[in-house]
Amino acid sequence: MLVSLTVGKVDAGVAVLLTEDKRLIEFPSILLPPSITSGSIVDITVSQNRTAEATSQKSFAALQSRILNTYGLRAPSPPTLRLRNATQTSLVLEWDPIDLATSSLKSLTLFRNGTKAGSIPRPKEMLQTKISGLAVDTDYSFHLVLRTTGGTFSSPVLTVRTHKMTDLSGITVTPGILPPPLRESLERAVERIGAKMADGVRIDTTHFVCTEGRGADWERAAEMNIPIVRPEWLEGCEQEGRIVGVRGYYLDANPKNRQMPPLSGASGGDATRQNSTAEPQVGASTTSLPYRGVAEADQQGASTPEREGYVSGPGNGPGPEVPPTPPPKDQSNESDEGDQQEEDEDESGTETGEPVVREITDNDENNTSLAASESQGRKATVENDETAEGMEDVAL
Repeated sequence: MLVSLTVGKVDAGVAVLLTEDKRLIEFPSILLPPSITSGSIVDITVSQNRTAEATSQKSFAALQSRILNTYGLRAPSPPTLRLRNATQTSLVLEWDPIDLATSSLKSLTLFRNGTKAGSIPRPKEMLQTKISGLAVDTDYSFHLVLRTTGGTFSSPVLTVRTHKMTDLSGITVTPGILPPPLRESLERAVERIGAKMADGVRIDTTHFVCTEGRGADWERAAEMNIPIVRPEWLEGCEQEGRIVGVRGYYLDANPKNRQMPPLSGASGGDATRQNSTAEPQVGASTTSLPYRGVAEADQQGASTPEREGYVSGPGNGPGPEVPPTPPPKDQSNESDEGDQQEEDEDESGTETGEPVVREITDNDENNTSLAASESQGRKATVENDETAEGMEDVAL
């Protein structure tokens, strides 16, 4: 097919060609002869290359087949969520490795009760997660949402329930450094309460049990904030029939802070130790020491604890306890109290007729002098009377 066109304008890269019906066609000027100018007429022959078309279509179909076989036959698999372990306040969830097929990963998100709980970090490596701070004996629903370049895929909803306080099956202990007999006892206790024991520290380890704070497992448990307790904690849970607090069972905790009932099969030595350390109750009856009489104590010539702590009562039995000696008083009040005590002693001495011995003062000396003068005066009067009577006898 031959077409004649008139050159209207020639630029550096594009030439404007005009058809006979005055239509404009932009044509690359590099394909035109170099001698053309505005107003030149060029003939262009146009034909269809069917061989090239067939080759191109065949190549395009092969490309589409490769794309379909690579990206269209397999799609990413929805994640499968399941429960690994449950306790009273925490859950451990796990899932299978993510199958992305030929797609690229965008994100993996965990939803709790229909609300986004958080994104899983490193979803191609992490296959489990732990959710803490849950309520006791409460239902929760979880599901995963996988977003990829090939689409968004969601896992089936998983409904789980946290344990009651009396359910001990969620306890997973990892033993640390323990004496062999104590480790065997721990294994038996774990089996009796229906708990689990793990050889190493894992994400579902709830407690690390040991008697010495050292070792690689102990360090890892401390890094993961896993409670590190003594074996007595498991015994306390077994005796109580429920989860007990761990505060009194840490390695450096005071055993007095443990709240657990006394062992029913405790030996006599243990009972004696418990009784010896127990504090006496208010109002509880106590056994007093045997009382010895005052006469026997006087014969010995020394004070005895019995006499110091008791006074005689009816039938020479033990009397009430003597109150403790009061603290010393101020010296400023000693003189007043001494004077009052002397007056009381004077009064008591007058009534009972007993002699009163007290310190002689200046007033006492004056009173003594006056009394002596009066006595001498009475004596002189008597002598004068006797002299007078003698003279009367002589006169008669």
